[in-house]
Amino acid sequence: MRFTYVHLLFILHGFAWTIGLSALSFALGGIGGLILMLLRTSRVASVRWVAAVFMQIIQGIPVLILLVLSYYGLGFAGLDVPPLVAAGIGMMLYASVYLADIWRGSMESIPKTQWEAAECLPLSRWQTIRLVVIPQAVRISLPSTVGFLVQILKSTSLASVVGFIELTRSGQLVNNSIIKPFLVFLLVGLLYFALCYPLSIYSQYLERRLHVGRRQTQ
Repeated sequence: MRFTYVHLLFILHGFAWTIGLSALSFALGGIGGLILMLLRTSRVASVRWVAAVFMQIIQGIPVLILLVLSYYGLGFAGLDVPPLVAAGIGMMLYASVYLADIWRGSMESIPKTQWEAAECLPLSRWQTIRLVVIPQAVRISLPSTVGFLVQILKSTSLASVVGFIELTRSGQLVNNSIIKPFLVFLLVGLLYFALCYPLSIYSQYLERRLHVGRRQTQ
């Protein structure tokens, strides 16, 4: 069979779902990452320990297993969830722990003099974090955060294990019907490249800009 317009539309439909799942994973992972980051920087040792153990466990599990556990684990609990929800939960767990590490490292890179200066003002710890530390940490973390978004985009290719039809799975289904693997997966690869390459370039641009800012302040 020939590769037709219908096949192209099906792949582009999977391409759109890849973008949607990536956006969902990044948004939910950002919320979870912010919470974990605050727990990891808590003054309470037991809270830091629990958050650290949770992050180590999730980071030690492959994304594929997280997706399977999210789908079949919820099913085992009696919850009938659609593939998008299961994939979103699994990807959220994956994204949240790595974003938490990125953001925690950015917070800890803020000079202690900034914290000490805030303590001289009538600011609570939460006000210090929100008004003094986080604005600086966000700027430092931007290159790594954008770079990690590329990894999220690539990892969505594993979501087919729970029945979610994203870009890679749509390519597999089209190839199964026409048996033209080189053509189909070349197109799939180019679509991933169209998503990931601009983000990688933007991440490098942010990193260069950040370095320039550091040199100017020194």
